[in-house]
Amino acid sequence: MTRSRREFLKASAAVAAGGLVATRSASALSPSGSLIAAPGLLSSDLPSADDPAIKALMQAALDVAKTGGASYADVRVAARRQQNVNTRDRIVQGVSDTDTFGLGVRTLVDGAWGFAATSRLDKDSVANATRAALEQARANRASQLRPVQLAPTPGNQVGEWKSPIETDPFNVAITDKVALLLAANESALNVKGVRNVTSSMFFLREEKSLMTSDGSFLVQTIYRTSPSMSITAVSADFSDFQTVQSSEIAPMGLGYEWVINSKMAERAPKWAELAVQKLSAKPVEPGRYDLLLHPSNLWLTVHEVIAHPTELDRALGFEANYAGTSFIAPPAQVLGKLRIGSDLLNVVGDREQKGSLGAIGWDDEAVKPVKFDIIKNGVFVDYQTTREQATMMTDYYTSVGKPVRSYGCSYAQSWADVQFQRMPNVSMVPGNTDNTFESMIGSMDKGIAIVGDGSFSIDQQRYNGQFAGQIFYEVKGGKIVGQLKDVAYQFRTPDFWKSLKAIGGQKSYELGGAFGDAKGQPGQSNSVSHGCVPSLFQQTNIINTGRRA
Repeated sequence: MTRSRREFLKASAAVAAGGLVATRSASALSPSGSLIAAPGLLSSDLPSADDPAIKALMQAALDVAKTGGASYADVRVAARRQQNVNTRDRIVQGVSDTDTFGLGVRTLVDGAWGFAATSRLDKDSVANATRAALEQARANRASQLRPVQLAPTPGNQVGEWKSPIETDPFNVAITDKVALLLAANESALNVKGVRNVTSSMFFLREEKSLMTSDGSFLVQTIYRTSPSMSITAVSADFSDFQTVQSSEIAPMGLGYEWVINSKMAERAPKWAELAVQKLSAKPVEPGRYDLLLHPSNLWLTVHEVIAHPTELDRALGFEANYAGTSFIAPPAQVLGKLRIGSDLLNVVGDREQKGSLGAIGWDDEAVKPVKFDIIKNGVFVDYQTTREQATMMTDYYTSVGKPVRSYGCSYAQSWADVQFQRMPNVSMVPGNTDNTFESMIGSMDKGIAIVGDGSFSIDQQRYNGQFAGQIFYEVKGGKIVGQLKDVAYQFRTPDFWKSLKAIGGQKSYELGGAFGDAKGQPGQSNSVSHGCVPSLFQQTNIINTGRRA
């Protein structure tokens, strides 16, 4: 059964009597056994996460948790809608519009966590889910190595936060979106040598509420937007093809205005010309070169070799059998001691940056995030933490005069999943110069400059890496002399960052990012941005990735 928003609000009085208040009854079992909502309901039928009826149900869940012996509990409710519009050449390949709505409750009993979720938002179902979380917590006590301790965070917080959008993408007609994409495709197809073009738009809106047993109630509305293109040129004899993707257009925590401002139709001919030029680019000669990386390339490297290995749970081995561990370990031996890069390398964690994918008002533990140092003047100084993990760092924080507090890194991909440590936006700090990508090319005698991200390979400790890109420029005497192809750079992480010779200033700072940051057991996805500046590395090992018979 589905209900309109008006009908839902009329029914809200039934909460006290245990009446049905969910907008859907369709559900399925997740691999973990939790109830999850089936997709397909129109978002106009979804109740708001801060409706009084929903708030009453959340409080009821907390009451059951407290009565059942929980020393702490939190309840999350989320209405999540996402839309994909995909085109190829001059046709629409597909449009999808899906949504989910449900409640998840987490309980802490005798130092152990339990979690359960349900899409059936009536009083009995929510109570049953809460009791299931309590039972799970009691069962987990047997294998708990150390009781969970939580770093302090203010209670009784009440507030709202919303992504800084100008235009709600879900209020824009599909026909307008399709017209924009097909116009961009056409402008690329008009370039001689271009064979295929795909383009797409992805949008997400999530209304989520969080209520905690220490008195906080927080409501957030999160938007994410990603326009993208991929242009393929094919040689006249069909012996070669080369592709250029629009990786210079990063996904952002903005609205439809980001699609408009991306100007795909205007930029598509340039990307198309670059794809055609790649066909005649000369293969790179392997060797060592000075390497200049544009932010549209470097963000991915930062993500893999700095952001992931500075997750505390990874450093402690919690991810060992799924996504690896970290070379930045053990904590007692590396904190404040391990040199990862040159003095130019400063990296911060930040979930507050306007327009970023990771921007939030509070994390899923009601922690208001703060900007914090991860690498300072090339030296590793701190991990990413949650409330539980921060207490594991008490001795170090005390020794350096830092408060024992979470950095707001607790996040769940949906209401049906338990929150755990996920990276914030992890970003380079710009230099104190006016260096730009173009001016840094002018400073190079012989080297390679790379724009856009490409394929990559990284070991399980994030120590050995190999990264490619989209466009590879050969630089001689401070000028670009042409394109190269089949380029990839290889490194050991500390050696790579120690070779950092120059970085760009604030004017050259750009965000890159992705929606699919995977981690966890079972796995979850996280959306995250990484701010970077153009960066020049000395004598980096370059290989030729072209296939040879």
